[in-house]
Amino acid sequence: MSEEENRPQISTNQHGLRHEDLTRRVIGVFYDVYNDLGHGFLESVYENAMLIALRAAGLRAQQRQPIPVWFRGQQVGDFRGDLVVSDAVIVELKAARAIEPVHEAQLLNYLRATPIEVGLLLNFGPKPEFKRLLFDNERKAIRVHPCPSVARAPS
Repeated sequence: MSEEENRPQISTNQHGLRHEDLTRRVIGVFYDVYNDLGHGFLESVYENAMLIALRAAGLRAQQRQPIPVWFRGQQVGDFRGDLVVSDAVIVELKAARAIEPVHEAQLLNYLRATPIEVGLLLNFGPKPEFKRLLFDNERKAIRVHPCPSVARAPS
């Protein structure tokens, strides 16, 4: 056995990440846009640039797509995520000093309200940074049939 064959191999999918290839491509596009524009622009500038770059990379991306929010079977509003890529990943863009817990909570709420399970939080701050969040549909299904509310009067 050669030395090359004897080396341990790194598995890039050891955790079985959902939409791993897609999110890796989106993150690559993020760094390309960041390297071209740097930081200091409004989020809308980065959103437009990301849309152009994602499409140039051959990815299907939609900007500001309305996504309904449901509560107990009734639509209570909608939100417009920055980008949705291939109907599989919500991309939330920030131009902040750093990613804050409130940014993560915002993206988790978007994931909670949709059948989309994977979200990317991309920050065009002084240093580029990203977070990949997951809210799987199994966990969302629990919310559809929650325990009876203590606020409801017994029948």
